[in-house]
Amino acid sequence: MSVPEQRVGVMVINFGEPEKPVPEEVQPFLERIFLQNAGLEPSEAAVARTQQLARDRTPGLVEEYRAIGGSPLNAQAHQQAEALKAKLRSRGWDVQTYSAFQYTEPFIREKVEEARADGVEVLVSLPVYPICGQSTTVASLQDVRDTLDELGWSPDHVGVSGWHHHPGYASMRTEHIRSYVEEKGLDLSDPDTLLYFSVHGTPIKYLDEGNRYDRYVEEQCRSIAGNLGADRYGVGFQNHTNRRIRWTQPDNEDRIQDATEQRLVVVPISFMHEQSETLAELDHELRDFVEGLGKEFHRVPVPHDDQGFVTFLADLVGQLVAGPADGPVAMASCRCAPLEGVWCTNGHRELPPSPFVEFTEKPA
Repeated sequence: MSVPEQRVGVMVINFGEPEKPVPEEVQPFLERIFLQNAGLEPSEAAVARTQQLARDRTPGLVEEYRAIGGSPLNAQAHQQAEALKAKLRSRGWDVQTYSAFQYTEPFIREKVEEARADGVEVLVSLPVYPICGQSTTVASLQDVRDTLDELGWSPDHVGVSGWHHHPGYASMRTEHIRSYVEEKGLDLSDPDTLLYFSVHGTPIKYLDEGNRYDRYVEEQCRSIAGNLGADRYGVGFQNHTNRRIRWTQPDNEDRIQDATEQRLVVVPISFMHEQSETLAELDHELRDFVEGLGKEFHRVPVPHDDQGFVTFLADLVGQLVAGPADGPVAMASCRCAPLEGVWCTNGHRELPPSPFVEFTEKPA
């Protein structure tokens, strides 16, 4: 791909987690998350409800963060942005990267303002979520768009939403899992070993409104299992129960309870950083549950610092700037985030019915 003549800024967007495991940081973090999703319970006073939910959840989450020694997410995200900048500059780009978070500082608005002050001419929004979800990918891209509008700033702006279907990413993730399996002496063809994908859950309401997260989950898990030669694999969701709403199913515990295999190789497929959902929910809570059933638990690390992932991100940014149609997989306008200039690897494709659609018909 040719080197762009203009100055490029890449907004590397992540969820963010509190830097310190203290209530003063955790409660406001939770309030922001719950307020983002306040529309899930429109009959209640949003602010009062989010504050109550945050107060109730804060003590438990503080303990989770303390148990894992604090979240490494923010540091890993900053390092990832720096590695991406170095990779693009090695290709001759005049580029700056901006590491921004949805729910902790530095927020998206702060980094958009910084990019404007730096004289950025082409702004790329890159949420680091491979599977396009409503409260992650879609919400973060909307935040960038709203900020640009509020500032009255009009750089050439392109964003990317879902990229799990990109062959460069699928290949990187496959090889990372394969390396772990080989290192640990595991065999995915062993009838007593199950390749198991743990996925962050999402409210069913978002799927009913048209988000295709559940079908992307099924597609990615099936694809990577096929690449690994695993005829059998399991999929379960990490759901949060602090709201009385329906979530994607099955829960991890229900799916694993039904598994006949005695050895689980757990892949946190929807995460690109280690964080509380991997280090606490999986390594502590799910491990205890699995081992309590008398089964072995093996958890594949998240490839946040894999050089292949940095190369993939650089290639992805290169395709967005050069032209979304020019690449190993054509991109089309995003269906889940119908914003001008937002592209994904899924917009041009019709997908089969969701394997989880039956759950949208069950009562809460």
